[in-house]
Amino acid sequence: MTAVITVGWVLALVVLLFVRDSLPADVRWWLWTCVTGLVMGLFGLWYVPFLKRRRARIAAERAALADAQLSEPASGYVSRESGSNTVSSTETPGKSTRS
Repeated sequence: MTAVITVGWVLALVVLLFVRDSLPADVRWWLWTCVTGLVMGLFGLWYVPFLKRRRARIAAERAALADAQLSEPASGYVSRESGSNTVSSTETPGKSTRS
């Protein structure tokens, strides 16, 4: 998508460069708009793959860390916590469990 839009800015810039002598002075700012779109498109073409590689690397590191934690507990302790946020009746705040 980024490449298509960048090509669009290039085409608009080429067209405006061909007709720039016939453009009124008050609309020549469109040339700079096309240049700005081209520069931002080139930045996007560089940044999007960089971002995807970074996200893939982070996901791989997290997966490796999760595998290492699941395969062998370092202390021998295995948590019984299921990740649930529910509170058991013995942990209900404000209620006494004494008879």
